[in-house]
This record gives sequence, structure tokens and C-alpha cells, in this order.
Amino acid sequence: MDYISIGSSPCDEKCAQVGESNYSTKGRAECRAYANQLRRTYGEEPAGAVISTKGFPHDFGTYYEVVCYFEEGNEKAQEYAFKLEEGASCWDAAAHAELSQPRSCNIARTEGGGGIIEGRG
Repeated sequence: MDYISIGSSPCDEKCAQVGESNYSTKGRAECRAYANQLRRTYGEEPAGAVISTKGFPHDFGTYYEVVCYFEEGNEKAQEYAFKLEEGASCWDAAAHAELSQPRSCNIARTEGGGGIIEGRG
């Protein structure tokens, strides 16, 4: 599967920064909230597309972004993934609520080629 990077949060919002205290927890929480907001905005993923959080290596540690994996040759999955690049400019009300709630369950993590991949939370 190929993927596109979408970002870690809406473009006009401040986001957690690699190197700041508790970045890993804050950054992944923001990515989960952003992924959920993208689903509310653009609909659930069609067959062959998956919105996820992916970790990327950086000089100051791992940074996280929302990505959309898609099957090459699957036109609907590709169109959906590229539509997500439009993103959002601001957090919606549900994302604000999600970010203000402490996370109480474990997230599934797997090591993928090129970084950490987190499933839907």
C-alpha cells in the first residue's frame, strides 16, 4: 500500500512539537483527534483506504502525522486519500471535546516499514 501524509492537526491550529514535554502522548492524541475529524468531514474510508497515525524519525525523536494508506490501482481509495489532503483549518467541536478527555485505553501499535503505525483509536 502507498500512503499520503496529511499532517498532525488542522493547518491553522497550534500543535504539539517534537522535543517538548510529553510530545509523544500529546502528538498521538492530536493525530487521533484529527483522523476522527477527517472521517466526520470526508466520510469513512472506502475499501482499500485506511486513515492512521504514522511515526517518522526526526533528529529530536519520533514525530507523528495522520496518513492515509491506499491500495494502488483502487480508484475510489486513491481519490479519497487525495481528497483528505484538503484537510481542515480548525478543530471542530468534537475534536476539542476529544482532546480535553484523558485517554483511558491502550492503543494498538505495530512497527511498520519506515515508522510506527497506530490503528484507529
